[in-house]
Amino acid sequence: MQGQCKTNKRTIGGTAVVDIERIKVTPRDQQVLDLLVQGCSNKEIAGQLSISPRTVKQHLRTLFLRAGIREGRKRVRLATAAFQKVEFKS
Repeated sequence: MQGQCKTNKRTIGGTAVVDIERIKVTPRDQQVLDLLVQGCSNKEIAGQLSISPRTVKQHLRTLFLRAGIREGRKRVRLATAAFQKVEFKS
């Protein structure tokens, strides 16, 4: 008997895309994501939010795990998903 796994990814054109709507995003995670989408580095995000770069890295790491991103260009995949969410709402 095979079990079904919930996935936070969908496929578009053969490429797995993160479905950001299906993962838990705290208000602070959202602030980090918003700055990530704008192209900010961890250091820039930390400065904007008055937190340490290490804390930014932890927020991103947690988001990667929730989204099921374990390899590849993590920042790009997460930022793309967040950007698509913003574009979809507009």
